Amino acid sequence: MPGTEAENLFKKGVEAINNGDMVSALAFFERVTSIDSTPVNRSYLAFCIARERGQFKKAISMCEEAMKEEPENSLHYLNLGRVYLLSGQRTDAMQILREGLHHEENKDIVDELIKLGMRKSPVIPFFKRENLLNKYIGIVFARLGLR
Repeated sequence: MPGTEAENLFKKGVEAINNGDMVSALAFFERVTSIDSTPVNRSYLAFCIARERGQFKKAISMCEEAMKEEPENSLHYLNLGRVYLLSGQRTDAMQILREGLHHEENKDIVDELIKLGMRKSPVIPFFKRENLLNKYIGIVFARLGLR
């Protein structure tokens, strides 16, 4: 019965991710995807590939394909957001995670956004955040405890 085997492998893979055992999770999702290549299985596999192998372009592509097939499933946005974070694309990650919340309420997405935290507004609002004045005045104010 491939359905039950795939379900068991999926559950074990998600449990391994939650426990931080990414090597096992990668193995579970590779096996479950070979049995039943659903968008959710491929999305989780993409996250595991990015985390363990550092293949970010491939992982992003896999997540985007899964999102095209199931645009309302917030798990795809969660996994793509995590891949973006791993690849150092914080802005893209926050944008995708927020977009995922528009489609479906997901506690894991909310937790990721809380971990990322919110940035304070620039010290001098009419300058860009990257402006040297904003950057260094913000650092000084933070060290003085004024911000």
